[in-house]
Amino acid sequence: MERVVEDIKPHLGMTVSDLINEMEKAGGFTAKFIAEGVVILEEMVKDEDSINFLSFPADIISTGVRGILVDMIKRNLFDVIITTGGAVDHDIARCFASYYHGTFGADDKELYNRGIHRLGNIFIPFDNYGLVIEKFVRKEVPRALDELGNRFSLSELLNFLGGRLCEGSLLRAAYESRIPMFSPGILDSSFGTALSLLSQEKDFYLDLIKDMLKLANLAFTMKKSGALVLGGGISKHHTIWWNQFKEGLDYVIYISTAVEWDGSLSGAREREAISWGKVSKEAERTFIPGEITALLPMMYVALLEKINGYKRKGKSLIGKF
Repeated sequence: MERVVEDIKPHLGMTVSDLINEMEKAGGFTAKFIAEGVVILEEMVKDEDSINFLSFPADIISTGVRGILVDMIKRNLFDVIITTGGAVDHDIARCFASYYHGTFGADDKELYNRGIHRLGNIFIPFDNYGLVIEKFVRKEVPRALDELGNRFSLSELLNFLGGRLCEGSLLRAAYESRIPMFSPGILDSSFGTALSLLSQEKDFYLDLIKDMLKLANLAFTMKKSGALVLGGGISKHHTIWWNQFKEGLDYVIYISTAVEWDGSLSGAREREAISWGKVSKEAERTFIPGEITALLPMMYVALLEKINGYKRKGKSLIGKF
């Protein structure tokens, strides 16, 4: 009972970071967690000793929030990306075709008859997804074989393909910033399916263990580490799993709508990860209950205002582990 709840004092010309500061003083409920998250993000990106992980699921790449992640990568605020196979799908597809605004309440039977996939309230024409990805894989992967040989890790392949994608692409930004992208569940995707089918025609081997050893080598050499964990699932677990080998994350922000009382990893709070050694007992940490596309843009703009032109030196981890 040391701090008094203060009213938010809005005014014209208020910056996003000003609003976040007011939210922290106001207490509130989720508002205070958002404010804490921005503070931890600022500490994490300014800590030059920290290897920073960015973890996210596929669905947000179908939205304009992809632009937030691309900007983070271009500014070298993160050093390692861990995501799902579907994120690779959407990133490739949106380089060659368009996704559209839709509605949650659409008639899905009618959409199917019209040749439209629905991802929440995003509409994706059939021709703008699977076929686009398969065409890209069949064109570019044979070229990758000339450079990589016939045995390579996924992160090596994604780095090569990033150089063949459009500006604004997540893979392109990672390629240009020399940031490795890992996707342990890659086969559960349209990209993975196209790659599997191509392997019947071309002689190549996707070495998934090679990427695991890269992460292991990194984990055992990190002095400090941080993570922005968006959503849950395999990308979340893979991020915190490897950090247990350096005695846990030093900075961690979770943003998720998942509940913890069903025992799921997606809903598990950052405090639970302490018991596994995946988050340090002394970590700067918070869990923000909420939906990523609503919260992340506001938090990121506030972060940019706070760091005010700060230039973080990129670790350029491609080829180092």
